[in-house]
Amino acid sequence: MSQKRLTVFTPAYNREKLLKRLYDSLVNQTCKDFVWLIVDDGSTDNTRELIKKLKALNEIEIEYIYRENGGKMRAHNDGVKNTKTPFFLCVDSDDYLVSDAVETLLKVADKYNLEKESGLAGIISHKGASENKLLSGVEFKKGIERSTLYNLYLNGFKGETTIMFLTKVIAKYPFPEIEGEKYVPEDYIYDKIDCDFEYIVFDKITTVCELVSEGYTDSVIKLKKSNPKAFYLYYKQRALITPVSILKIKYLGFFVKYAKLTGENIFDIKLNKFYVIVGILASVFINE
Repeated sequence: MSQKRLTVFTPAYNREKLLKRLYDSLVNQTCKDFVWLIVDDGSTDNTRELIKKLKALNEIEIEYIYRENGGKMRAHNDGVKNTKTPFFLCVDSDDYLVSDAVETLLKVADKYNLEKESGLAGIISHKGASENKLLSGVEFKKGIERSTLYNLYLNGFKGETTIMFLTKVIAKYPFPEIEGEKYVPEDYIYDKIDCDFEYIVFDKITTVCELVSEGYTDSVIKLKKSNPKAFYLYYKQRALITPVSILKIKYLGFFVKYAKLTGENIFDIKLNKFYVIVGILASVFINE
C-alpha cells in the first residue's frame, strides 16, 4: 500500500461494542489518506476478533497492536512509536469522525505548509456533542489563527478539542509511565508542548464525542485516587505555568494536596515560598 499521510490512533480496552461506530465513520471519510492504528490495551472481550473481521473487509487500512494492560498513557506511547505517517490524530473509542474530517484537516495542513513550518505542533479543531453542536457551546475566540491550547482556554473557550499533531512533535513528548499507575492527564503533555509550540486554530467540528459511563472522562475522581503521582505532576506543572489568578491559587492548593498524598516536598518547586504558603492555605478548602 502507498504511504499514508495520517494515522488515526485509537487506544482500546474492552470497547468491542463501540469500535464499529468509529470504524463506520472512517469508512465513510471523503478522503482515505489515513491508516487506522488500534492499540489494544489488554482487552478481555472480543476486540481482537472484531478487528480481524474489519481488516478482512479491506475497506480501509488497519493496523492492530496488542499489549498487556498498562493504561491509556502506555497505549498512547506505543501508538506514537508505531506511527509511520507525518500526522497523528488520537480518536478515542467513544468518539467518531465527521465525514470530511480527514480531508479538511489535511487541506488545512497543506494551506499552512505544516510539515515544514517550524513552531507549529499541529491543528486544533472542535469536538462536538453532535456534528452541528459544540460540547460546551463556547467557540474559539474569533480572529485567532494560531494559539497554544492553554491560551485558547484563557481566551474564553470551554469544551474539548480535537488535535491533529505532527508526528515528529508528539513523539518528543511521551507520557511518563509511572509504576503502579495507569493514567496521566493529557493536559500534562499538552502543557509541555505549549511551552515550545503553537497550533493552527481551525474553527470546525471534526470529531463527535459521546461519553460512556466507563470512559476515562466520566470517572475523574476515581482516576485521581488511583493515580496520585500523575496528578501531583499535573498540578505542580499547572501551578507553575498559570498566571497569577484565582485559578493559580486553585492549582497551588491541589499541588500541595497531592504532594502530601505522594510524600513529595512541597517546597521543591520553582516558585516563591509565598505561593507555596498560599497553596497550603488553599488546600484546606479542597474537598473531593
